[in-house]
Amino acid sequence: MNEKKYIKQDKPFRVPTHDGKLIEEHFGNASTRTDQFSVAHMVAPPHWSEPHQTPDFDEITIVTRGKKLIEIDGEEIEVGAGESILIKAGTRIRYANPYDHETEYWSVCIPAFDINSVNREED
Repeated sequence: MNEKKYIKQDKPFRVPTHDGKLIEEHFGNASTRTDQFSVAHMVAPPHWSEPHQTPDFDEITIVTRGKKLIEIDGEEIEVGAGESILIKAGTRIRYANPYDHETEYWSVCIPAFDINSVNREED
């Protein structure tokens, strides 16, 4: 009956990728079986991008180094170090780092990121 009141994360789940992007999920479906939210640390290499998607979750991005280009329903928004953005569920987006330097950022998804609810397109 003595349930822990906290989870200290010292071994985030490293998501396998094939595009050079580092994804370390600290809390979420893959790391802690938490489906209410997820928190992930990411580093996108120069000239990286991913396909368009229309997630079924809200996503907060907090850029800590570099800058990230986000296409939101056709509008391009640049988010730089020290800035953050909230993108609501059901919005068509595309994340990219078209620049010559790495971009480091944190992502918070509510509910948690799930590959089956990201709705990626085939670009």
